[in-house]
Amino acid sequence: MTTSPIDLQIMWNRLIAVVEEQATTLIRTAFSTSVREAGDLSAGLFDRQGRMMAQAVTGTPGHVNAMAESVTHFARQIGQQNIFEGDVFITNDPWLGTGHLHDITVVSPTFRNGVHIGYFACTAHVVDIGGRGFGPDGNEVYEEGLLIPIMKFAERGQVSDILISIVRANVREPDQVVGDFYSLAACNEAGDRRLQSMMGEFGIDNLDELSDFIMETSRIATRKAIAKVPSGTYTHDMQVDGYDAPVQMVVELTVDGDQLKADFNGTSGMSRFGVNVPEVYTRAYACYGLKCAIAPNVPNNTGSLEPFEITAPEGCILEAKRPAPVSVRHVLGHLVPDVVLGALHKALPNTVPAEGASALWNIQISARPTDPNSGLKNAEVLMFNSGGTGARPAVDGLSATAFPSGVSTMSVEATEHVGPITVWRKDFRQGSGGAGKYRGGLGQTIEIEPREGYDFYFNATFDRVENAARGRDGGQAGEAGSVELADGTKLKSKGRQIIKNGQRLKLSLPGGGGYGDPDARSEEQLTSDIENGFISREQAQSDYGITS
Repeated sequence: MTTSPIDLQIMWNRLIAVVEEQATTLIRTAFSTSVREAGDLSAGLFDRQGRMMAQAVTGTPGHVNAMAESVTHFARQIGQQNIFEGDVFITNDPWLGTGHLHDITVVSPTFRNGVHIGYFACTAHVVDIGGRGFGPDGNEVYEEGLLIPIMKFAERGQVSDILISIVRANVREPDQVVGDFYSLAACNEAGDRRLQSMMGEFGIDNLDELSDFIMETSRIATRKAIAKVPSGTYTHDMQVDGYDAPVQMVVELTVDGDQLKADFNGTSGMSRFGVNVPEVYTRAYACYGLKCAIAPNVPNNTGSLEPFEITAPEGCILEAKRPAPVSVRHVLGHLVPDVVLGALHKALPNTVPAEGASALWNIQISARPTDPNSGLKNAEVLMFNSGGTGARPAVDGLSATAFPSGVSTMSVEATEHVGPITVWRKDFRQGSGGAGKYRGGLGQTIEIEPREGYDFYFNATFDRVENAARGRDGGQAGEAGSVELADGTKLKSKGRQIIKNGQRLKLSLPGGGGYGDPDARSEEQLTSDIENGFISREQAQSDYGITS
């Protein structure tokens, strides 16, 4: 019996609720602040072929779109003959998962009436995975932490004690990390319970017909959207900081009817430091940027992602090969949408935003007692922070907002609770948004100090310090970022450094680029900007020509 398209659409909508509950379970049970506070996770349902049917809105594009590929690797390597009810699979392999060792991907097969019908999968960033810690200083992936190959976390419901013992012996925060492993497994189990209830309600025993409907409907809708983009070849390039040398990111966007290809030929080669990006992560964010602009209303799944062909030349920094260091692959990966949107702007004017801060200003803090014999404990603290987004064609950019990653900023209270640090300041950075008819979003200023009895090391993973976010169509660039002590002493924007007790780390996060001629900004908007402290009167005079 063939199910009607209306019933299939209703079931499709219900799947979104299923995977949202899956993600919510992970947030509520997670140990790491990066998951429960910032939402650095993904969750989704996949069919027996490993095709993503639905993803939770909660989560990041880098996780979701990379995970859309990774489940097929699990299915192939585990093998159908070795998949049993109660199994839970796991990996953090950067090239088979989501790009670096700190992301744990967990996949759980789902069964109905004893028959395997699909998979639930989820990913989360854990606070530590050993090695050098979450930073860019490694020269090979082997230095960056413990790599867990695709394997079983649990078989027929029995958790692998050997795996747990190995993990606990190799990470700095074993309770948090192992706790998150269990949270990931629980997240998939919650999704399965909700799915079973839905399937019983609709009287179906497998997902095959529904999955085919989702894939074909999404594929057709996406291709129709691509066909509305004028055919042609559009190029764009952008220089970013890199680690020890600037990196050129280059893309050629080719549109031919309903076919679209983005090729990163011309992009700089791999770095010897951990800013390299596995191609799976490059594809994830390139697809995200393009899909946001071209087909934003089509649900995200394998069918809607397939029409975007993303390639990068082997050995370039956006197609890093083993055993390249990739720990902070997000730094360049989050800048990929700015590059592809710059090319798309030439095909679709007045559609995409100006460049933004884009890359998260994540900071990993390793707090250590000043006196090793004091009896005080070590602690690992992870903070996610965001600069400003680029202004859009008809509205200002967003301040201190993560785009394209989509994670939330952790609260100061939650961050201070997990480690001996004090966040003295966290406010908008006046004047950091690029001038334009529409102003770029503001960055923020953050000051952090170790508490009494502690120093801390921090891993700087910051970009847009040497190369600010550029404006569009006459808009000015946003302010570049800076890393320093509160007394003005300059620090490096990448790499491990120490903050001694009594010193204060000051981060000035970059602002987004402006959009359009600053002279066209309304007097009402400028007055509001000045009154709210977004720009100074001096900046109003210098950037906008205001004389009173």
